[in-house]
Amino acid sequence: MSDYEIVIGLEIHVQLDTASKMFSGDSNADSLEPNVHVNPISLGHPGTLPVVNEEAIKSAILMGLALNCDIASFTKFDRKHYFYPDLPKGYQISQYDMPICSGGELSVYNKEAELVTVILERIHLEEDAAKNVHTNDATLVDFNRSGSPLIEIVTTPCVSSPAVARIFLQELQMIVRYLGISDADMEKGHMRADANISLRPKGDDALYPKTEVKNLNSFKAVEKALEFEINLQTDLWDKNEAPELTVTKGWDEKKQQTVTQRSKEDAADYRYFPEPDIPPLEISEAFIESILKELPELPIDKRERFKAEYLLSYYDAKVITTDPLVSEYYEKVISELRAWLNSLDNTEGSDEEIWNQAGKKLCRLASNWLTSEIFGLLTKNKESFSELKITPENLAELITMVYENKVNSSAAQTILKDMFANGSDPSQVMSENNLEQISNESEIDSACDEVINSNPAIVEEYLSGKDRVLMFLVGQVMKDTKGKANPQIVTDILRNKLKK
Repeated sequence: MSDYEIVIGLEIHVQLDTASKMFSGDSNADSLEPNVHVNPISLGHPGTLPVVNEEAIKSAILMGLALNCDIASFTKFDRKHYFYPDLPKGYQISQYDMPICSGGELSVYNKEAELVTVILERIHLEEDAAKNVHTNDATLVDFNRSGSPLIEIVTTPCVSSPAVARIFLQELQMIVRYLGISDADMEKGHMRADANISLRPKGDDALYPKTEVKNLNSFKAVEKALEFEINLQTDLWDKNEAPELTVTKGWDEKKQQTVTQRSKEDAADYRYFPEPDIPPLEISEAFIESILKELPELPIDKRERFKAEYLLSYYDAKVITTDPLVSEYYEKVISELRAWLNSLDNTEGSDEEIWNQAGKKLCRLASNWLTSEIFGLLTKNKESFSELKITPENLAELITMVYENKVNSSAAQTILKDMFANGSDPSQVMSENNLEQISNESEIDSACDEVINSNPAIVEEYLSGKDRVLMFLVGQVMKDTKGKANPQIVTDILRNKLKK
């Protein structure tokens, strides 16, 4: 057991999905062609004046409300000075001592299913830098990203393990997507994480020099980089060579190790001072209240509701609520299933009583078909959920066909593939391909007689005590009926006919 306590803090940049940039009117859009979304402000031309993007302000406050932050009634912007080719002004407009959001927290379940709370320090707004593109001959600068609005979410050094760091970031990404303020795609750089890691002897409250691993672009990279640093720093502590300087490192994906870049700057090195071209902002309670009304149901709350309302496991509820599009789709499917169930003539009792009898099975069927079958087809065909051709109404109809044993599992898979490819109606696919399951006992009875008469040796084996050979006879009936017979009815009829 390690003698050291792990101390992790995270800094997460999220590029906001606003139409224009943080301080200029040029488009805040991705482009494979360099330097097309630029103007004199984002290029850092002398004499240009920034103007604050109000939508970015709203997005930052919405994120703060989602994370239980205190929203500032008075805030300002500051200049953060450093020299780098991707920053032609020689400074970045950010927020230093008066961030728009302070405090806050987010609770997540760790791998042991224990609820842990990550305490936040702040959320502040800033502009993004340009992007350096390195070639064999030169370093080129693409200014499309320059000036894009960012929120930086900073945790306190309270994260206790690489796994919790990954889970926290995944939950944060979900929240950002639910709020609709960014797609938070790490591969595209719309969400980037810096991880600060240090160790200390157990029982010690001091904070020792940390290593900051910058610009991690995947959840896996965050976890792997932190694990590597923990092992490295543990060895140093064991040798009485604990880190004495705060350093900045990168993550080498190929070598699966961190790489030292430079010693870390302190706040004084950036020479922060108030941005003279942007007046301080006063944020009224009425403005905050208007944004609060836009706050949707958040993932953790939706998971708990799905568990209670749809009787799902925590895992299934989490998978379905990861993407707001998926959770909305699932609820539409369930709504269709409830309406279908209540419309049946042979049901008795109130709508709620009817649902209580059959709802759990229908909810589980909907969850399984969505998360297993449809997700599998999307992955196989490299398509996103937004491209899905199957309507909630049609998926609900397929589920009712399975529930009522109108089709067996194999036929349902065939129907689903047609629905996925063409957006087809499941009943039409079943009819056109003659896939309806045979549940007529007299028809199945005749098929069973034929199989029994054609396989006397197998029948003798079964009668002599070899029960497992019954499955061979079931298979023969299924073959003769082209897979359409209800296998449970086939099994029951054969057992009855071959009673020992």
